[in-house]
Parts: sequence; C-alpha cells; structure tokens
Amino acid sequence: MRIFVLLLVCLIEIAYLQTVRAERVPNQLTRAEEISGWQSLFDGKTADSFRNYRKQTLNPGWQVIDGALTRAAARAGDIITKEQYRYFELSIEFKIAKGGNSGIMFHVEEGPGFAWFTGPEVQVLCNEAGKDEQKAGWLNQLYSPRKEAGRPVAATRPAGQWNHIYLRVSPLGCEVCMNGVRYYTFSLGDKSWEKRVAESKFAKQAKFGKAGQGHICLQDHGDQVAGRNIKIRKLAEDGTLPRAPVDGTLEIQGVPAFPDLQWEGYHPVDQDGNVAKQLRIRELTTARDVPGRLFAAAQSGVIYSFENQPDVQQARVLLDLSGRVRRWWDNGGNNEQGLLGVAMHPQFSKNGQFFVSYNHIDDNRTVISRFQISSSDPLKADPDSEQIVLEVPQPFTNHNGGAIEFGPDGHLYIALGDGGLRNDTQENGENLGTLLGSILRIDVDHPVKGKNYGIPADNPFVSVTGAQPEIFAFGLRNTWRIAFDRATGLLWCGDVGQELWEEIDVIEKGRNYGWSSREGSKPFSNRSGHPDFPHT
Repeated sequence: MRIFVLLLVCLIEIAYLQTVRAERVPNQLTRAEEISGWQSLFDGKTADSFRNYRKQTLNPGWQVIDGALTRAAARAGDIITKEQYRYFELSIEFKIAKGGNSGIMFHVEEGPGFAWFTGPEVQVLCNEAGKDEQKAGWLNQLYSPRKEAGRPVAATRPAGQWNHIYLRVSPLGCEVCMNGVRYYTFSLGDKSWEKRVAESKFAKQAKFGKAGQGHICLQDHGDQVAGRNIKIRKLAEDGTLPRAPVDGTLEIQGVPAFPDLQWEGYHPVDQDGNVAKQLRIRELTTARDVPGRLFAAAQSGVIYSFENQPDVQQARVLLDLSGRVRRWWDNGGNNEQGLLGVAMHPQFSKNGQFFVSYNHIDDNRTVISRFQISSSDPLKADPDSEQIVLEVPQPFTNHNGGAIEFGPDGHLYIALGDGGLRNDTQENGENLGTLLGSILRIDVDHPVKGKNYGIPADNPFVSVTGAQPEIFAFGLRNTWRIAFDRATGLLWCGDVGQELWEEIDVIEKGRNYGWSSREGSKPFSNRSGHPDFPHT
C-alpha cells in the first residue's frame, strides 16, 4: 500500500470574523454558489423571473415586501418561473401566516385546469393552526417524513418564522429537506411513485407528474406567504453537476510520498486469495521534538512508525491495539469507529509518552489512553503501559469524533461528536452537561485527585453551573479531524455535516458552533439553541 500526498483544492466559504459576526445578505449568491452553478430567481427587489400561471404578467397581489416575494392580496393567483426545468436543485426560504396554506410545485405544464393537475407539490403550511392533516414539507398526498417515536419527523419552525426547503429532482433520485433535515426521497415514475399516485386524488389527472420538465410554481391558496433566497441549480441529464465548483488551477501535481513503503504484518491479499480489510490510515503525525520519524494510525487498531524519508521501505508496528479496539467493519452500515486518533506528547523524546483515542471493543465507549515507549526498544510501545485518562460513553456507533491533538499551550484537545444516529436525537450538541458534541481541553501533566488529568483553570466553562469543565468549545456534530496551524496557533476543525452543509471551523475558546439548532449559517430543524450561549 502507498501513501499519496494529495493536494485537494476545495472552494470553502469560511466566515471567520474577529469582531463582527453577521448573517449573509439575503437574496444574493455567494461566490461559491456562483461558480458552482446556482442561479438566483429573486433578487429581493423585482420578480422578473416569475409570471402568473397561464399569463404573461404578474398580478399585483404578488408584491416585494421587505426583500421577500409575498402573496399579499386577494386574487394573486399561482405564479410560475418563466423558464422550465428538468433536473435541478431548488433552495427557498418561506414564511407563512398563522393558519396559512401554500405550496411549491415542480414540472408544471400550462394547460386546461390548475397547476396542480400536472405538478407535484411540496406543502407549505402552518403546522400549528393549519386545517390540513398533512404538514409543511410533505409531498402532497404522496410522501411524508419517516417516523421517529411513532410520529413523522417534524422540523418546521412556527408561523411567522423563516423556514428553508431544499428540493432535488434528479434521475439519480429526488429528495426534500426541511430546515436541513431530510424528510424523504423518491424516484419519479418508479413502482412506488406510480402506486402512491394511483391511490391519491391525482389519479384522475392523466398528466400528473408525467411532464419530465416544466415550471416551478408558487401557489396562491388564499393566505399570506412570503419567499426569499430563491435559488436554483440545473443538473445535467445524468443528474450530476454541470461543472465543478473551481475558479482556478494550480501548477501542482500529486506524487507518491513513500512509493516503496510496506506495512509490517499487513497483506492486502493472502496466499489463498482472500482480500484483507482496508488498512485505513486515519492519522499521520509526528512528534514535535522527533521530526525525523512519522507515526501512522490504522483504524483497525495498529500504530506504525517509519522514517520520514522518501526512500523508506518499512513501517514497523509501534503498538497493536486491535484486540481492544472496536472493529469498524462490525458496525453494519456505520464505519466510523475504531482507532481514531494518536498524539505524541510535546516532550516525547524525553518521556516517551503518547496518547490514543479509540472505541472500546466491548461497548463502543470512547477511550483516551496514555502509553509509554518500551524501555528496551525505542521503536516499540509497551502494550501493558496503558493508563486510561478519560472514558466517554457513546450512545450510537457513529458521530464519535475521535481526533486528538496537543495545542501550543501543551494541553490535550479531544474532539467528540454528538453521539450519533441522525438529527442529534439526544440533543447533545448544545448541551453543556455532556462531553459529547464538544472539543475538550485537558492537562495530562498535572492530574487532580480522582482523575488522570487536570482541568486548565482558564477553561471557559469551569465556573458555569451544570457544565462539564473539560469543554473548550461546543455545538459540534461530528468533529472528524482537528489540527493546529503551526504558524498562527489557530485550531481548525472539520465538522462533518448532515444533508446539505459541511463545516470547516476555526475553534475559539467558549464558542457555540450551533449544532443542532444551526448548521453552517442556516437554522437546523426547529430547535432554539442554547439560551445562555448563542451560536457563533
């Protein structure tokens, strides 16, 4: 197996403001959206992309009010986009009046009858005071969210607040998300679709859902409703993006860093032709005071070391924890557990200490342990030297985080996810009473009574009633990787997103990064967030 040094050029929109933190300006595309193919259907000033259904003009009942396209007066009528769309992604924020009813239709054809005769409709409703048995985000009479605790998932915010709907129509599959929560997926024209249509009121409409392309329609159902940040991205005929979100190229080429490197004890295929599980190197690090040697951690539980030379041929086993570590291939569809982090002590050359983060083979719990290099062999660790520093129960087999790093201050930083499943079902992300969903900061050199570590006195929540004093920052979903910038000392974090957004965060002491009331710059579900420590 080879390790390749790759330069992954990504376009990342990072809002890192030292003194001013603000939301994006509504109805404007970001640079990232522009170069990745998104188009604005509404600029907050005019409704030039729309006209009324079966008309060439826009009725005065639709008005632009406070930067929102608003159904404000009677007889406004359904409006449609002037352009037709086949495969696309649609992003729209809506605000509905109390008791209100509206909808968003797609693949609408103009002909005799109403727009809903041809176009499937994503419901826009006031769930609390509405008269419809269906709820906002449901595909009218066809699809509803999956159930949790016996009831369909509900992520809509109350009437008078902004909600976000994401709709994808693609030959690869269609999807609807409400406030970042996936409600359902479907495939136009498959057996399930045809069966549901046949059992609905739309069975009488011969052209319902058959067009294959058409207009986007905003429905007038007699109630006030407003829309903003209305954006669409066309997809190619095969459902892929029409172009990559890249605005430049670099004259850089990836090359094998260690082309001859072999891993001690690992054989991709044995003598009988059986293919081994992937090695899955999850960490490649070095000791600050031993720059000539690299350490690599395989998710299966083995830590290797080798010389930091391009012609190196052998990676030797430093420590084999495979008998103590949860095997990632035993978790069904989840493959996020195992040996997830290793960090060498800042004084490694003097004390021979290093730390690991892994899921225990018995019960999934996260274990942070200290190990010691063998006194007889500097290239081997003593497997019996394990000192458990910290243990954290894990409710599920995903979103365990697991990265660990020593900071410039000499303290150990530990990244923990929200504990798993979907939608942060236990609401751990912004709960300061649990270690989950946080980045911890502990002192491994000065333990206090009853613990194998100490709490830095300047940790931000040491004096907060009910808070875990180890927490350095919180509101995180699944902090898969963290790293300190050697030049600036900034702590960077890759927080794995759910359906729509991925985050790269600069972690600051005491900050709330919003999960699970927010994801990125967007509200998530209908949660209100931490009352005392608002999101960053």
